[in-house]
Amino acid sequence: MAAARQERHNNFNLLRLVLALCVILSHSPELTDGDNHREPLMMLFDSIPLGFMAVDAFFMLSGYLIVQSWDTAPRAGVFLKKRMLRIYPGFLVASVVCALVVGPLGADPARYFAAFDVGAFTTGALLLQSPQVPPVFAGSFLPKINLSMWTIAYEFACYLLVLAAGVAGLLRVRHAWLVLTAAVFAIVAAARVLHFDAELLRLPTFFLTGGCFYLYRDRIRMDGRLALAAGIAVVICMFSWSASELALATAGCYVLIYLANKPSAMLAGFNRLPDVSYGTYLYAWPIQKLLLWYLPGMSPWLLFAIAAPAAVALGAVSWYAIEKPALKWKQARAVPALPVKEGVTS
Repeated sequence: MAAARQERHNNFNLLRLVLALCVILSHSPELTDGDNHREPLMMLFDSIPLGFMAVDAFFMLSGYLIVQSWDTAPRAGVFLKKRMLRIYPGFLVASVVCALVVGPLGADPARYFAAFDVGAFTTGALLLQSPQVPPVFAGSFLPKINLSMWTIAYEFACYLLVLAAGVAGLLRVRHAWLVLTAAVFAIVAAARVLHFDAELLRLPTFFLTGGCFYLYRDRIRMDGRLALAAGIAVVICMFSWSASELALATAGCYVLIYLANKPSAMLAGFNRLPDVSYGTYLYAWPIQKLLLWYLPGMSPWLLFAIAAPAAVALGAVSWYAIEKPALKWKQARAVPALPVKEGVTS
């Protein structure tokens, strides 16, 4: 009950929904004409798109919450069960909807189903890949059935990283997580200087930073004035791609965690609403593609105005019909596995 009360007094749900809407807004101009320079953040800074920043922020929040999840219940079986129940049901259903509904609507149905490879689709879905389907939306910009779903595999890989670190006892010695974070930062920075590809580490970097903010929550003073200064620093750094990523992963994470944990009487009602952000994120891309497929010539802003509420509505359907029922299995008795001493130390 205490955990439930605490959950209602933070703003994680609100921030996740806002970030999902930012992704929709960011994709709208790019899907319309293939050019993301009309996208809000690119127009302001011409460095990092709003969608990239939103996904980075998703991973920072996730790092904070998933490390917290292990710290609260440090048992491998329980942790893995919770993470799978949170990710897989909504993802698998969205994959099937994309394959069996969106795909035929974005292609010639007879040719589409004749070329459909059930084995490739099933394997891809189990590996949390974007739906493996025949070509769709031919001749359109970014003709993919759901390009947004590629980030989910990275998210789950980060969950497995927390599981491995927790089982190894590294989360009980928080400096180990900090050293890992610093090492990944160094690799990414070296990649920028030496021009080698370290893209696989970009999103985990933000996840690791979020985890650091949880593990060092007793040492990091959350203050509104510091959050304002950090926000200003991020804005200044946004004029450079490399500087913006470093600023987002550090000062930006401070601002994000400050906002997430700041109680607000105005938001108390919203915080009791279900978390529809996951479904919103999963269904937004196919909604946008279908709107442009059947209503070509739509402006990016009209596309956002129609797609955003439609995605939120499907996100609510996903929550009530799929995600919430699946999460009830979290309460089922789990087989004890690899207990680890609870608590975080220096």
